[in-house]
Amino acid sequence: MSIFERGGIENGRRMAPVRRRIATGAIDVIPPAAESIILALNNALAIELSWLEPARLSLLLRQAFYARRIGAADAFLLALDHRAQYDSPNYQWFCARYSRFVYVDRVAVAPTARGLGLARWLYADLFGHVAAAGHDTVLCEINLDPPNPASDALHGSLGFAEVGRAAIDGGAKTVRYFARSMRR
Repeated sequence: MSIFERGGIENGRRMAPVRRRIATGAIDVIPPAAESIILALNNALAIELSWLEPARLSLLLRQAFYARRIGAADAFLLALDHRAQYDSPNYQWFCARYSRFVYVDRVAVAPTARGLGLARWLYADLFGHVAAAGHDTVLCEINLDPPNPASDALHGSLGFAEVGRAAIDGGAKTVRYFARSMRR
């Protein structure tokens, strides 16, 4: 039983128990057999991420530059590079302005796994893959309306800077576009 399951004291701080085991072992490639659980997490967070149908997720995973998870679905990150065939207005916005990049389409952390640094861990792994592939820029968008303050805080701490804004989905959503240089 881990500290996360039973609660207790860790590094002098009281830890609340978590109802299920949080995976701490590895970052794994998302296999086809896991698509349904990844889809369930994505769609539970659709306000922040946008709803996906099963076929759309399968298409994104087949084209992904990076598609990794922690645990069955404690967290996942899905990124595409500039060569993907993707009709997302956000991806298209970046294509019109950058010639070579890696675009983070979505990063999700299950509510029971928040605050454990899983998104930061996935990003660190992604940045290693980005550097190894010789890419200079990582891009993403974050909702402005409806707001996503947790994503704002994470991406700001990782060195992303705003490079634009747009209203999408017929004005139902406003997003901010961010870039992070790998030349640090």
